[in-house]
Amino acid sequence: MDKNYKPIKSMKEVPEQLRKLRRQYLRYQQAEIIYSISHKKLFELASDAGVIYRIDGTVLINRDIFDAYLERFHEPATGKGKEIKDER
Repeated sequence: MDKNYKPIKSMKEVPEQLRKLRRQYLRYQQAEIIYSISHKKLFELASDAGVIYRIDGTVLINRDIFDAYLERFHEPATGKGKEIKDER
């Protein structure tokens, strides 16, 4: 076994470590990459959601609130792809 490998001491550490990796506040450039949305559309949605924080010229987006806001646009599955008939 590789000596550089450090096993996780307890399963409770996993969610803790993931939370540290997932940022709560994003800059515009980061949010554009994560959400694959253009700057203009991101600004529009973030303004509508009320998730913008301005601190000394730095603009941050609250990711948790923005994710919840985006869920409003989720369309349920239609189920049209379930049945594929073999027409031979």
